[in-house]
Amino acid sequence: MAKPSSADGRTRSSVQIFIVVGLCCFFYILGAWQRSGFGKGDSIALEITKTKAECNIVPNLSFDSHHGGEVSEIDEADSKPKVFEPCAARYTDYTPCQDQKRAMTFPRENMVYRERHCPPEEEKLRCMIPAPKGYVTPFPWPKSRDYVPYANAPYKSLTVEKAIQNWIQYEGNVFKFPGGGTQFPQGADKYIDQIASVIPITNGTVRTALDTGCGVASWGAYLWSRNVVAMSFAPRDNHEAQVQFALERGVPAIIGVLGSIKLPYPSRAFDMAHCSRCLIPWGANNGIYMMEVDRVLRPGGYWVLSGPPINWKANYKSWLRPKEELEEEQRKIEEIAKQLCWEKRSEKAEMAIWQKVVDSESCRRRQDDSSVEFCQSSDADDVWYKKMETCITPTPKVTGGNLKPFPSRLYAIPPRIASGSVPGVSSETYQDDNKKWKKHVNAYKKTNRLLDSGRYRNIMDMNSGLGSFAAAIHSSNLWVMNVVPTIAEMNTLGVIYERGLIGIYHDWCEAFSTYPRTYDLIHAHGVFSLYKDKCNAEDILLEMDRILRPEGAVIFRDEVDVLIKVKKRVGGMRWDTKMVDHEDGPLVPEKVLVAVKQYWVTNSTSTQ
Repeated sequence: MAKPSSADGRTRSSVQIFIVVGLCCFFYILGAWQRSGFGKGDSIALEITKTKAECNIVPNLSFDSHHGGEVSEIDEADSKPKVFEPCAARYTDYTPCQDQKRAMTFPRENMVYRERHCPPEEEKLRCMIPAPKGYVTPFPWPKSRDYVPYANAPYKSLTVEKAIQNWIQYEGNVFKFPGGGTQFPQGADKYIDQIASVIPITNGTVRTALDTGCGVASWGAYLWSRNVVAMSFAPRDNHEAQVQFALERGVPAIIGVLGSIKLPYPSRAFDMAHCSRCLIPWGANNGIYMMEVDRVLRPGGYWVLSGPPINWKANYKSWLRPKEELEEEQRKIEEIAKQLCWEKRSEKAEMAIWQKVVDSESCRRRQDDSSVEFCQSSDADDVWYKKMETCITPTPKVTGGNLKPFPSRLYAIPPRIASGSVPGVSSETYQDDNKKWKKHVNAYKKTNRLLDSGRYRNIMDMNSGLGSFAAAIHSSNLWVMNVVPTIAEMNTLGVIYERGLIGIYHDWCEAFSTYPRTYDLIHAHGVFSLYKDKCNAEDILLEMDRILRPEGAVIFRDEVDVLIKVKKRVGGMRWDTKMVDHEDGPLVPEKVLVAVKQYWVTNSTSTQ
């Protein structure tokens, strides 16, 4: 047998060296890939896949402690999360942007002091707002409409101040809400019947309503059974906790006021607006408040005004006010309504109802009238911290067709989309978005079996897009506050209202206009990606903690690297968490983080 040549040996050695070098390069690249975000996402996903059957939230909303070990797998560092301390007991009902002490430093003219005035960075609280001692989960709807646990909002002043008007009564350990109001002491149902004799409430054409100066929101509470959803607002003033009572009852409401700043709603949003002795001087300031209502009222929408000065001739004696003063007030209101092209449909007893005309061209033809000034702004929905103007908002020529009655309008193509008014959103992308969120919500229901149980009444979607999450989860047992962030790429809030849903503009770098513990479930899709480098993520999480009820739930949906950081931060906030796969499988980098806020109440020894 011939002996191998030296040349053959050198060739084999070269091949072996090449193979070794190649393997080294391969494992180097593999190691780098595993250290990247995608590699970690796969690792998390595989671990979750093994335990997916265990990831349902149990009926008492607690998580098993063995899931705490998951943090060590996904955290980028082994350091413990920052622990947030409880705030002092005096902050139990703290509303950062409507703080009473700060409000008194602003002018009272035009209610400026009751508007939003948020604390500067150095004055922000970075502690967790405690619940009051004895706090309990609110009653489920519809019982919550009529009863609120006393411990949740322990303020009795309205039971005395509004006793004869049947706003609220104190009975044992609960507040009872008989359904009365200043203008309807015999009950909201009979009052709404009077409105329904003029306005077609029952056929679905009137779905969204705005209640200005809502009190404890009994009007909105009783409209719910007629398939009308009301957005109620009132200032935080000497009528202690009125908006807090509304939300404890399960009625949509925010802290707000008609002052000098535009309302945080889009133009042409509401089918009906309402004021029942709301103390807004409608005829003052050249009609600026009626003009703001006109901006948010749809063509064909209705404005209901009850109480002074309506029908003053028959009522001035019982109101104990000079008839000349009341006569002038009503004259101004009638004059402004005429300028706005509102037609009076009814005036009976102490209630008047106007309707905004559908054909706005007749108003445009009156531009030569020197008493009528049209707003020059190119965007009637650009309202965040913008001053109200004494001008009439023109109605654009929208060719997307008329709104369908509710509930058909929930999934019908909204006129703003059909007309191409929302850049980048076509009828096809709208329908695809609906399909996507139906799929997401079905997956949520498998993870949290309580979503369909009535456990969650007040729900917030922090980044609502086209409102498809709210549509997919729609039920007579719940409502969703759809928030469109002011920095969102698309302004979609008008679309949301055209679907028969409600919502608001907001900047999550600031506190929301609500009391603590007012939402049962918060949905946060892409919020932390959106606000990356915009403001402190800890501040957003602390605000979520403030407005979330004890034992309330949060659903975060975001990229895995973002959720890793969120999970680590909430580890110091008395929240229990679980990471869940995207419903399409473990290889999708978007994940879901589900959290439940633990039950805890104030400790009087806290000093922060």
